[in-house]
Amino acid sequence: MGEHLTDAEQDFIDRILPYRLTAVEILGLALRYHLLWETPVPMQIFFDGKLSIEGLSTGFTNPSIEAGIMHCRALLEFIGLGADKADHTRLSQRMQRRGDDVGIEQFSNAAGPLPPVTPAQAVGPYGGPPGEAERALARVIHVANKGLAHSTVALVPDADDLRLIEIASRGIRTLLVNHFYVPLKLQPPPDHITARQRPPT
Repeated sequence: MGEHLTDAEQDFIDRILPYRLTAVEILGLALRYHLLWETPVPMQIFFDGKLSIEGLSTGFTNPSIEAGIMHCRALLEFIGLGADKADHTRLSQRMQRRGDDVGIEQFSNAAGPLPPVTPAQAVGPYGGPPGEAERALARVIHVANKGLAHSTVALVPDADDLRLIEIASRGIRTLLVNHFYVPLKLQPPPDHITARQRPPT
């Protein structure tokens, strides 16, 4: 597989995919913390063991959520998924690529080019209701598409939307592992973020 990759495709595997997956990991963490609190809580950030930033938790959660949503959309588009234009609670197959897009079908194994992921395949690994998984993945695409120029509160107005996006953040890594890393016999990048088992309330 490796000798057929362009420099841009190799860079995508080595740098871009791990970067995006880390952003999605941080999104999930930020959402889990955010959902614990009714209002923002005091925040302290330490760099190299030294207190460097103080403020409210939204100083971490809001930008992490907004950036993570964009990376979710990019990864879902990479594996071939979009939001149905007629019904933003449903997934659709993303068939068209722009000239500089990198898509899963550009990578091959012994069986040939990797196929785009179908909506049915996307919801298959989820342990809960398939309709909930589809709504979650479609919701994150819809929120990204409808404009991140607004605040997180305007973009994600209620706890159920946040819950769906958190579900999506967990599912996206699984989809990348199952449909990209495993077929190419590549080791997925490790999780980089750790959090305390009992976040403050």
